[in-house]
Amino acid sequence: LPIYDDAASSARVSGEMPKAFAILEDIVQHTLSDLHSIQKSLLYWKSKAEGTNSHKMYFMMFERGPRAFLEATCQTLTRLRSNGSPSEYLLGSASDIVSVKLAVLTNMQHRLAAFLAEVYSEVDKCREGLTESSDKSLHTLFLILNTVFPKLEVSLTNASEGQTLSFTHDENSSQLIFERLPEVDVESPQWSEALATDAISLIYQNLQKLDSFISSQLSSHKKPRNMTIYWLPYTCGAIGLSACSLWLLRHSSLMGSSDMDNWIQDAKESVAGFWDEHVERPIISIRDELFETFKRTDKRVMEREEVQLTEESLHRMLITFCEQTSKEKPAQDASLQELLEIVMKRYEKESMHPIQNLFSGELARAMLIQVQKLKLDLQEAMLELDQILKANEINFAILAALPAFGLLLLLLFLVRAWAMHDQGAEGRGRIARHQRWQLLIEVERRLKEFKKCMINEMDEEASCKFGLTLYTLDRLYKAVEVHAKETGEWSRSVI
Repeated sequence: LPIYDDAASSARVSGEMPKAFAILEDIVQHTLSDLHSIQKSLLYWKSKAEGTNSHKMYFMMFERGPRAFLEATCQTLTRLRSNGSPSEYLLGSASDIVSVKLAVLTNMQHRLAAFLAEVYSEVDKCREGLTESSDKSLHTLFLILNTVFPKLEVSLTNASEGQTLSFTHDENSSQLIFERLPEVDVESPQWSEALATDAISLIYQNLQKLDSFISSQLSSHKKPRNMTIYWLPYTCGAIGLSACSLWLLRHSSLMGSSDMDNWIQDAKESVAGFWDEHVERPIISIRDELFETFKRTDKRVMEREEVQLTEESLHRMLITFCEQTSKEKPAQDASLQELLEIVMKRYEKESMHPIQNLFSGELARAMLIQVQKLKLDLQEAMLELDQILKANEINFAILAALPAFGLLLLLLFLVRAWAMHDQGAEGRGRIARHQRWQLLIEVERRLKEFKKCMINEMDEEASCKFGLTLYTLDRLYKAVEVHAKETGEWSRSVI
């Protein structure tokens, strides 16, 4: 509200807000709440108006309740007998129903928005009187409400030219008549605390009358309940559940059958097996792999030392063989490949007379050297394979646990979706962020429309647009308030 100077704001933060401020905020919140109820219904009926022909026909048949389903079915059969087009009838009826409801809701929304704008305008004009002492602020408040409430009463109960709002004054709804508040001056001897208390009581009675009147007028034009919209899936679900219950009853111990007990036992064993195979064992394997890594370090060192010993032994055998069979003495730092080339040349030469050289030559020693080389290659390959397998033990355990992790993630997703259901722009996630962005765009659009009406001197339309702008700003504020506080974007002084 445009009434908070520095003193008033500090009083509001400290909890010492004057009564007039609290009453005004209650009036504004009641109006915003009614506007929000109308807006939700408007969005629903707009979606129906913008739907395809098939969606409109589905709405006429299956989203208006069982009675409407029977009526639409009878009308369809009647049209078919008379060689008429049932689809044209359903589409025409849907368009008529939706257009009437949109007109009624839009009309009521504009009137409440104009009332909200009138309250803000009057409060802005009488700001000084509202920020004075408690009695003077109450007197100013009574004067303001005696100005705005009668206008709202006339606006809602008297239809002007072209008004589409229909009033159904049945036994559950009565004509809207607001109580007039006393305008006794504070300095007058007639002013008393009891008078102010009674006047405040009248204000809340007027608010209650307004809420009751709007509820009665919206009863036939608001968005249908979910039970009405989804009666067909609910009915099919109830029938399926009943059939399933009867089937289970036939296989239960109540009917003398042991099938249910056997199924329960099998389910327990399956769950236990799944838990053991995909949860408990993989987790234990990962734990053992992580905590036993250092225990296996000594063993791995020994394996590497064995390979090193084999390599050194082969190198000595090659050096000795080359020294004894070659005229040139090989270098001590010669590589295994160079020494093996010398051995292979000698081996090729000796293999020309294998029988003779096997007993009197160097063929046997050359063959033993090749066996030693094969042993070295095999040890190195086994060491590399062992390292690969040990490095992937955690991966294998994680792969075994993937089904359990998948089920857990699915369960968390379902719980999160259920917890965030129907929170709209005030919730979390991508959809809620998109809705907050849409609210910001809507605020900008409302401001442009209000500015355009002011430029064209369309005062009545400008008042309506101003009220709708205030409503949209309120929705945006509530949508971002929680997140701004959690992230620290809004400090207490800013709020």
